[in-house]
Amino acid sequence: MLECGLRLTPSLPHSITPSLPPVTLPFAIIAGLTVGSAIAAMSLRNLVHCALSLVLTFAGLAGLYLQLNAEFVGFTQILVYVGAVSILIVFAILLTRGTEPANEPATVTPWVGISVAVGAFLTMAAAVLASPVGKRVAAPAPEVSVKTLGQKLMTDYVLPLEVMALLLTAAMLGAVIIAMKDKEGQR
Repeated sequence: MLECGLRLTPSLPHSITPSLPPVTLPFAIIAGLTVGSAIAAMSLRNLVHCALSLVLTFAGLAGLYLQLNAEFVGFTQILVYVGAVSILIVFAILLTRGTEPANEPATVTPWVGISVAVGAFLTMAAAVLASPVGKRVAAPAPEVSVKTLGQKLMTDYVLPLEVMALLLTAAMLGAVIIAMKDKEGQR
């Protein structure tokens, strides 16, 4: 893999911090796209564009999970958030309001929010760096694989899975029917 030379660890003695591998170029690209789309999801004025940026953020997080060899979490992120939750958000936006942004004035001084966000980040970063979590020895790899989880889900837990799918489908149909009744009442 290509390496861009960035380091995740500060330059402290090796007895204090564990040695982490350098950031690879694909990881840096996916992380940059994820952060950029998250900022776009918060700052765009059009709700549909915000929702689509959120979809890209969810997909970027799934890519980061897959890069970290957390296949189950990555594929679950794709199925649940990129697939279901983002489609539900887009449908909710399209069924409940127009796609045009409101004519409200933008905030004139965003520096208060930015300073609070930077302060919160610095506080959390200091707490993480000061905690003994980074000094622990890594746990051994789990024995459970994605294949084993899939087999369990499709054999032992197939009934709860189908009931959950039925409930989600019924909720979606109910939302569409309620939205259609509201639109008919407005005419």
